[in-house]
Amino acid sequence: MLVKQICDIIKRKYVLETLRENPIIKAYRRFFWKIGIDPTKTRPSSEALIRRVLRGKNIPSISNVVDVSNAVSMESLISIGIYDIDKVKGKITFRLSFKGEIFKPIGGHVEVLKEGIPVLADEEKILHLYPHRDSIDTMVTENTKNVLVISAGVPGISKERVCYAVKRTCELLSKYADGCVKVLNILPS
Repeated sequence: MLVKQICDIIKRKYVLETLRENPIIKAYRRFFWKIGIDPTKTRPSSEALIRRVLRGKNIPSISNVVDVSNAVSMESLISIGIYDIDKVKGKITFRLSFKGEIFKPIGGHVEVLKEGIPVLADEEKILHLYPHRDSIDTMVTENTKNVLVISAGVPGISKERVCYAVKRTCELLSKYADGCVKVLNILPS
């Protein structure tokens, strides 16, 4: 229901041919180019979801938790990452990859990373290639009980908008997934 409501709003608000001109979409695309990713082939998640809707395709329902993050990502244009926090080992860090580290993407083949890729990692593994690919190791499943919500900020997008995306996701998780929210502020200074 929530995803359908957001999809209806998206269809009224955006046009496929001019979507790339949106300032937030442009900021993500600039960042992707800067880190060596072609955003015409690998889209920021928020843009990919919106393009799917504007092409008349459905957003598949995965689970209440994932559906909420997809809805907020489309609504806010901010890419949202959602992780099973119980699968995280130790401290989480945002850093650059080391040459030879292994990444196991959702829906893809194991990758051996080169040095210098922005990643979110715990003490044992890569959780996320910033800001576009999540790991199968911490993906949300039907057995997930506790999640970590992260919104992906890049230069050109205000901290307020990035924080709004997390706050909105948490609000909707409380409503649609019987979630209880515990907020941690880990914004860089």
